[in-house]
Amino acid sequence: MPQYSAFEMISFTGSRQLEDKKIVFVGTGLPIIAAMHAQLTHAPNLYMIYEAGSLAPILEIGMPLSVGDTRAGHKACYLKGLCAVFELAQRGFADYAFIGGAQIDMYGNIGSTIEGDYYNKPDIRFPGSGGAGAMAANCGRTIAIMALEKKRFCEKVDFITSVGYGDGSPDYRIKAGVMGSGPYRVITQQALFGFDEKTRRMKLLEVRPGFTTWQIQDLIEFELIIPPDVKEMAEPKEEDLHLLRDVIDREGYFLKRVIKK
Repeated sequence: MPQYSAFEMISFTGSRQLEDKKIVFVGTGLPIIAAMHAQLTHAPNLYMIYEAGSLAPILEIGMPLSVGDTRAGHKACYLKGLCAVFELAQRGFADYAFIGGAQIDMYGNIGSTIEGDYYNKPDIRFPGSGGAGAMAANCGRTIAIMALEKKRFCEKVDFITSVGYGDGSPDYRIKAGVMGSGPYRVITQQALFGFDEKTRRMKLLEVRPGFTTWQIQDLIEFELIIPPDVKEMAEPKEEDLHLLRDVIDREGYFLKRVIKK
């Protein structure tokens, strides 16, 4: 297999989760790259919503560098502003939310606001929700990108920015007044995770070649559900890497970043 980076693996895996004839509300960076790769391969009729207000742009003049990039509005069928696209999500027209975060727990609650015990004096203050909180609440299913580390896959999120299944109770999201069905996939460069339908706990679906299920569990604070039929993650082929590197992110704005340990 050809050599690929962590971000290329995440983008390719993200692309595989997206289906044709669906609408995905994308965050900046790798979610955009994943959605563009899906459009160019198996999902030509996948449509993107951008937080700044566009629906289903045609990205023929290049990859948007942010959700507010003017390229995100090129030939869009809908361009009416932030409030209008979030209304679309509230009305049930977004099949997926594709977001990132700093922490996640076993029930898919995501933190991207603080790390630490005190909101006013946190150990680390992150950028916050942006639109991710509303996206996770209202879009049909949530796909998240996370770095696979114990401090990120933690027993309890320090501050819930984007709601998942809450405490795992069957009616948590209904009582919380959120519309979407909840967490669907969590993507890392080493593994792909889903959620058990009954317990709503995170479960391991796929492991990158060269890793074992127990190596993945060792990187996570809480106990994963590890079914007997865990699959091997598909790896990007030469044609996939060509699309990612030479067509989508030609300047390497996102794919050439380095993960700092």
